[in-house]
Amino acid sequence: QVQLVESGGGLVQAGGSLRLSCAASGRTFSRYAMGWFRQTPGKERDFVAAISGSGLTKSYADSVKGRFTISRDNVKNTVYLQMNSLKPEDTAVYYCAASMRGPSDIRSEYGDWGQGTQVTVSS
Repeated sequence: QVQLVESGGGLVQAGGSLRLSCAASGRTFSRYAMGWFRQTPGKERDFVAAISGSGLTKSYADSVKGRFTISRDNVKNTVYLQMNSLKPEDTAVYYCAASMRGPSDIRSEYGDWGQGTQVTVSS
């Protein structure tokens, strides 16, 4: 099990940028694939991006390709989500999650979740 704490959310104007961070506890961080998901009120939690334990494999939702970049630092036990060219439709609570099963866009394959960080993009 790994504990996850997100940070970096906030209010930004459309076209702006934010970088989210997710700090993980434990000494086995590099064994976990990490994912970012987001959720708006009344809707399901949707996949945003995922990265393998080594950082070599990455995947993105179509809606964020070319704008968001996922990365990780296995020394700092941290995964990042760089978000550029933000749009009002990116407004959501963003969650990071850890999976022992490899990078995936399937929510149920992630066993550990952070508490979320709010991102609000104004038009």
